Amino acid sequence: MGDIDVDALLAGQRRALAKAITLIESSRSEDRAAAQTLLERVLAHTGQSIRVGISGIPGVGKSTFIESFGMELIRRGHRVAVLAVDPSSPVAGGSILGDKTRMETLSREEAAFIRPSPSQGALGGVALKTRETMLLCEAAGYDVILVETVGVGQSEYEVAAMVDFFLVLMLPNAGDELQGIKRGIMELADALVVNKADGESVGLAQRTRRHYQNAMNLLSHSGFWVPRVLVCSAAEQRGIAEVWEMIGEYRGGASASGELERKRALQNAQWLRRLISELLEQRFRADPRVREELPRLEERVVRGEMTPYAAAVRLLGET
Repeated sequence: MGDIDVDALLAGQRRALAKAITLIESSRSEDRAAAQTLLERVLAHTGQSIRVGISGIPGVGKSTFIESFGMELIRRGHRVAVLAVDPSSPVAGGSILGDKTRMETLSREEAAFIRPSPSQGALGGVALKTRETMLLCEAAGYDVILVETVGVGQSEYEVAAMVDFFLVLMLPNAGDELQGIKRGIMELADALVVNKADGESVGLAQRTRRHYQNAMNLLSHSGFWVPRVLVCSAAEQRGIAEVWEMIGEYRGGASASGELERKRALQNAQWLRRLISELLEQRFRADPRVREELPRLEERVVRGEMTPYAAAVRLLGET
């Protein structure tokens, strides 16, 4: 794919960054080797950003929130990268491409960089590509990385495992149901933000905020941070500054307590273990004897002639 101009990347040139990300996203083995060499060269220039995950159910106004939030950060002098994670989609880009066209104002800003989710299938999947893209954006001088979950379910856990602060957007609804968001996601959240607090929904949004704050207080939390619930109107750009100030407060406390360094170290260790597992499975499935024997053993398991455990032990004995 050609050499990447590392100096241009470190100088924040968008063309060099885009070319580097394309290399990262490639599934060709030779490109993967070159990508890892590139990452090692820029690694010393990474880690200086605040990494924020943003999730929420469809219709909550994620793209509007991200655009308003990104514009607020740019006005404050920050450089913002918006990335997407959609482990559920095999199609390159997914719905983030539609979101990008809706983020027209933000996408025109020189200090903003919006990147769709890559296609699935390579080692580590979409989440790994996003982690590596995040490092490249940091090396290029983007000091705020917004990682959006496009899918639902597993994608929230993927994003929470790579960011410093995980934010979940909610709709104004003071009912007892939790808008389809599972308890596990609530426990992952560092903050809930009730969006669309405008027009006739202002009072409802405040009631929703109290409802969720009570729900959050019932959950057990560790560390220095007690998750908060805020309200905003991304469409009217109200409450956006308060969201950033809250994240800044978290960043300050996490840095001072050592929590930020510990969290990132734990995330890296978890990714190492995941990649080891995936590399081992990749080599296992690539073994010619396994490829030959696996279909026969699967058929015996399906017919009930052999237990799955016995079949797995047999296959492992082949390698």
